[in-house]
Amino acid sequence: MVVMRFLFLFLSFALLSGCTGLPIKSDVSYKAAEKSHLYKLKQWSFSGRLSLSDGRESWSAAVVWAHTGTKDEIKLSGPLGQGAAVITLIKDSVTIDRGDDKPKQSAQVDEFIQKQLGVFVPVSALRYWVLGLPNPSGLYTEKGDGFKQANWDVHYLQLQNLGTEWMPRKIGVEQGDAKLKLIIDEWTI
Repeated sequence: MVVMRFLFLFLSFALLSGCTGLPIKSDVSYKAAEKSHLYKLKQWSFSGRLSLSDGRESWSAAVVWAHTGTKDEIKLSGPLGQGAAVITLIKDSVTIDRGDDKPKQSAQVDEFIQKQLGVFVPVSALRYWVLGLPNPSGLYTEKGDGFKQANWDVHYLQLQNLGTEWMPRKIGVEQGDAKLKLIIDEWTI
């Protein structure tokens, strides 16, 4: 009986967590010019789910990303909070804290994150890509549902309406065997 109750609650939660009260748009037509005003956002945050793979390694995590001014704080945690890490970006430096009282720091942001996480993640550019923007310091080519930048294909698979703004809900980022999928459950802008 206890098992049935647990199963019912688990399935109910799983079904509800997949629902959203916000309008979703799946027929995405990307235009960078329509998003350029978002470069001026001083503060934003979101929570969601992230999966990464590169042909050798793969993992998934819950993600909470908060941006304020020149600081980005990315909290990652695996199932039941295992493998938690906090990545803090301030301008062109990164600190990774795995909760062991030995935070590690570097000025080589993307390379350092790859060394620490085992999978290459272009976090320097991703801080713009999650907003639906190309990195302003690099060239890009628009491609229907997204763009190509620094040899990465960025696809906006779904958008969600936040009143006056359509923000990314499902994002796919690929380069060769490296694949990143992000589902954003809740935005605050």
